[in-house]
Formats: sequence, structure tokens, C-alpha cells
Amino acid sequence: MRIVLATHNPHKVEEFRGIVAATRPDLEVVGYDGPEPVEDGVTFEENALIKARAAAAHTGLPALADDSGIAVDVLGGSPGVFSAYWAGQHKDAIANRDLLLDQLRDIADPHRAAHFVSVIALVTPDGREWTVRGDWPGRLAHAAAGDGGFGYDPVFVPDGQTAPARTVGEFTADEKQAQSHRARAFVALVPLLAEL
Repeated sequence: MRIVLATHNPHKVEEFRGIVAATRPDLEVVGYDGPEPVEDGVTFEENALIKARAAAAHTGLPALADDSGIAVDVLGGSPGVFSAYWAGQHKDAIANRDLLLDQLRDIADPHRAAHFVSVIALVTPDGREWTVRGDWPGRLAHAAAGDGGFGYDPVFVPDGQTAPARTVGEFTADEKQAQSHRARAFVALVPLLAEL
């Protein structure tokens, strides 16, 4: 079965294909080449649904859309839905990371708790809609480390590691796909896919 992933982000497409291949190899994830809708929702759920609805309408295929970001406890859950634009409208991942690290420059380790959030929306062309959520708890590092992943990966240290702890930027693609917020959300999505 073919399903469209509502994103123009090639990193997300590649990551989703890896997650899907590990759990639902019968699904073919195709990239989305249609217009990018205005993400004017104020929650991850609202923005994921906006994107999935647009992709389902444009392609006539069931559509998945992920809205994700990092939520920092001491910042009241920010950047949250504004993660991609934290340093301005240019979607500059390095500027976003640098600004976040600068904002937490004087914050001690016990207060650097954060978690990655992924909400995946599934929308069918006939109008059925579902959302699922995955959270990946951890903390912010004091400096970026690693060249892997994308976005905030090089500054996020997931919980549950043995010393020395690594950022997601230092994880292999397989390690990230096995643990990430998107993988956790996708596990919750698998039973819903059976309904298609």
C-alpha cells in the first residue's frame, strides 16, 4: 500500500522510511510534492492535521504528517511548535540550536530537562483522521556534539544512557530510529494503519 508523507524535508522522509521499513514493510512511503500549507495551528496535533489533510487532498492517497519539536521544561515547553522557527522565519537549524543553548547558558544540569515531541496525523482521502503522540525524554547538552541527525539532535541527550552519555547527533541512524519520538509515535500508529 502507498502512503504519502506530507513533508518537503528530505531528512524526515528518510527517517520515516527507515521506521516504516522496520515495522510495516508492506507500506511504501512516497514523498510529497504538492503545495506547502500554512501551519497556523498552536499545537503539534493541529499542525500535523493541517499538513496531512493537504497531502491527502492533493494526492488522493492516505497521508501521514509529523509535527515535531523540542520542549524545554525551564522554558515552559518552548520552543515547542515554534522549534523550526525559534531563531526567525528562515528555518535555520544551526541558528535555532545556538539561540536555545544561549538561552540556557547559565542553567545547571538538573534544570536542563527537555523532551522531543512527535505527533503523527493520519488522514485518508475520505476524511477519516487520527493523531498519535510520541515523547522522548532527556536533557539539553551545554554544546552541540555529533554530525548525525538534524535539527536539535546534536544538543539533545536522551534519558536512559550509560556513561558517557551522547547526544542524538552522535547516534547512528539505526539507534535513533529505534528510540526516537517519531518511532514511539509510529508504534502507536501501527494499529490504526490496519484500519486502512
